[in-house]
Amino acid sequence: MLVAVSGTKHSGADLVIKLLVDNHGFELLDHTKPNDELLDYSTKKYQKNLVILCETLELLQTLEKRTFFVHLSVDASIGLRLERAQLTSDDKALEKDQAIAELIILLDAHDFNSQTIELREKSHFKIKIVDNNLETLNDRLNKMLEKQLVLLENKKIDSPNEANPPLRPDWDTYFMKLATLAASRSNCMKRRVGCVIVREARVIATGYNGTPRHLTNCCNGGCPRCNGGDSQNLHTCLCLHAEENALLEAGRDRVGSNATLYCDTCPCLTCSVKIVQTGITEVVYSQSYSMDEDSFKVLKAAGIKVRQFSFIQEPRIVIV
Repeated sequence: MLVAVSGTKHSGADLVIKLLVDNHGFELLDHTKPNDELLDYSTKKYQKNLVILCETLELLQTLEKRTFFVHLSVDASIGLRLERAQLTSDDKALEKDQAIAELIILLDAHDFNSQTIELREKSHFKIKIVDNNLETLNDRLNKMLEKQLVLLENKKIDSPNEANPPLRPDWDTYFMKLATLAASRSNCMKRRVGCVIVREARVIATGYNGTPRHLTNCCNGGCPRCNGGDSQNLHTCLCLHAEENALLEAGRDRVGSNATLYCDTCPCLTCSVKIVQTGITEVVYSQSYSMDEDSFKVLKAAGIKVRQFSFIQEPRIVIV
């Protein structure tokens, strides 16, 4: 695993690196070396745990090519950063007001330019230090790193000694993300919903909700019910649901046997009936819906396995 650590000035990026080296066996790479040399070395040593301070967008763009790469950014309150700046200052005699004024200039120069802003925004983990207690900071950071490193090891449940690349999603996460991506194409005024039908880890069809082909999009006034703000009278809605679109796209023959439907919102009763009819054997959903219980009764009566799955949103916000 190769971990790059960036951060706002005096926020604690140096502490995170030190803890990874001292307490978790990471090897510290010299960030001043040429980027290509660092990339070559980390590739050859990919089975080791490596950490590097990342202060340039160019270095990030070089290292993020690798599947074993993880980027952490660190930010902290101004109060904590001021205390840490004073601890490392060469001039201990500075008045507090003068020290604050100089720190503000330093922070603006380091933190608020297009390169460093984009650098931090690209991080996979955003560590936010909200507790200003310097005495407990190291311990809190170390406990946080212990938890996150367990997740990043990404061990397979059925093969605990075999690890995936640190951020590689499992199948449930992968297909639910595809459903969420499909939802982004929705034109429905009410909500965005996406659906993916898979069999043997292969995508058969995708769908999202909105008005039928050749009709005006719902968001442009195509469905009077959705545009009228009416949550009732569902039978008057012109929008096809994401599940319906996916099932229509696939058809019963393509769905075949042992297919799984992933939907970022639990299917409604009407869609559940159609899911049963097309031969889906499992439904995996993320968010709840008002008719969950009615849908569950139909799906379970037909012998369809139903389970809820919520994947971790990215980037991950870690509060310390």
